[in-house]
Amino acid sequence: MFRSAIGLALTCLVSITAAAEPVVIHAGHLLDRPGQAARGPSTIVIRDGKIESVADGIAAGPDGATIIDLRGHFVLPGLIDAHVHLTSDKAGTERQLISVTASTAARAYEAAVNARKTLEAGFTTVRNLGDSFGVTLALRDAIAAGKIAGPRIIDAGSAISTTSGHMDPTLGFREELAEALDVHDNLCDGVESCRRAVRVQIRRGVDVIKIATTGGVNSRISAGLGRQMFDDEVRALVETAHMYGRKVAVHAHGADGIAIALKAGADSIEHGTLLGDDEVDLFLRSGAYYVPTLSTINGYIERLAHDPNAYPPEIKAKIEWRIAVTGKSLRLAHERGVKIAFGTDAGVSLHGRNADEFELMVKYDMTPGEAIAAATVNAADLLSLSAELGSLEPGKRADIIAVDGDPLSDVTKLKSVAFVMRGGQVFKSGLQ
Repeated sequence: MFRSAIGLALTCLVSITAAAEPVVIHAGHLLDRPGQAARGPSTIVIRDGKIESVADGIAAGPDGATIIDLRGHFVLPGLIDAHVHLTSDKAGTERQLISVTASTAARAYEAAVNARKTLEAGFTTVRNLGDSFGVTLALRDAIAAGKIAGPRIIDAGSAISTTSGHMDPTLGFREELAEALDVHDNLCDGVESCRRAVRVQIRRGVDVIKIATTGGVNSRISAGLGRQMFDDEVRALVETAHMYGRKVAVHAHGADGIAIALKAGADSIEHGTLLGDDEVDLFLRSGAYYVPTLSTINGYIERLAHDPNAYPPEIKAKIEWRIAVTGKSLRLAHERGVKIAFGTDAGVSLHGRNADEFELMVKYDMTPGEAIAAATVNAADLLSLSAELGSLEPGKRADIIAVDGDPLSDVTKLKSVAFVMRGGQVFKSGLQ
């Protein structure tokens, strides 16, 4: 399939952009602009990690070009997961134990492994929405520098909530341990405290701000899934983030927490489990994105099948509720025309299984083409990366994947990605 000069040994990173020589991909079918019709046989020319041209038909390309033969495959842009947690995929009681036993170094190695799994699954860009230890900020920079293989990372640093809110690291531990555990400045109570919490994350070098306006399914607190912030606190968080040019992703399950976030100008709502018509109206007026994260239920179901006591009772009850209502909000949002971006909450579900989300999105009324657009052009727009990613057009980064079969007919084809290129570098080739 490849010209012999490439000599791919893809247990290691392979660069095909070090030289100025162009690279040519011959595609059997090409979805260059998700949301539009796929093309037939096509030729993509890549130079210096970016797409130089896309043309119909199979052409030889420039002299001296390296040829990658994907004529037997369906080619499309690298996928984007707008909601992951790379530092772990443990949960429940096991996760609580690891939170006080695993060193930062151990977390860093696990994040690197999970990043590689994610990239090899065809996800060339991710938005990491929560890591209190600086691991994924460092991983982001190492990947960008070419020191390690992984997806491009847009990182939120530590997610922000109120004391006893979803992101409070002391929940579930003895009270006298709180001072030792609460060391990351991610909790805020009151306007000035919330402004400072955002500025602390900006100082750390984050790309996006993540906040929680409601409780969470995995929170070890009995306060439920309704709002846990006052209006002025949410406004202070969003306004401060926007002042520094950072978008705001909001963890919110309950309708009241969704509403206050959208009224304050949030850029995306994560989970959004209890959407109603009023909240959809707010979405449509604000232009915010909805990121459904349906895959969380896969993680819950699989862990409970393995160990019925994997979660403490107060969390297990919320999990059972979450499983029962999954998909209802997506159906309503999709029907009403809310902008939807792909996100899995990988970490709650397993890393490398990100494409399972596509199957769930289609189950709850999206077409395969709409689901793919959510993971490409829509997600790129949410991440403010439309000029670089999301479609295969001249001038954009050469983030390209290939699968066997047509994912526009059967979206599960995206669960088995045969070829992955990010920025002109080949990281996976399962081609025969």
